[in-house]
Amino acid sequence: MTTPARNVLFICSRNQWRSPTAEQLWRRHPQIAARSAGTSPNARHRVSFDDIEWADVILVMEEKHKSRLVAEFTRMLEGKPIHVLDIPDEYKYMDPELIEELQRSVGSILDID
Repeated sequence: MTTPARNVLFICSRNQWRSPTAEQLWRRHPQIAARSAGTSPNARHRVSFDDIEWADVILVMEEKHKSRLVAEFTRMLEGKPIHVLDIPDEYKYMDPELIEELQRSVGSILDID
């Protein structure tokens, strides 16, 4: 039995390294539809109402990202699980250590391999 794909939104600050890596890593997984965005005004793709509405699950890299989302999208976030991955901003795009960290944390949160 196949489970329908869950829409997973990955969020970091500037949508430059961590969240795009997560999106790239998980976008081909059969149980996930992945997007990424940033909370900073100068993010490559700034998180939008559409992103929040689309997401079934939101995974943020740091606690500050969750706080920013809650401040900006309070009512839209009701009933949406937000998980803090605790991944600091010290990795480049597709860094092998970042990939390992994302596979471990995202896999266990979403209960997938």
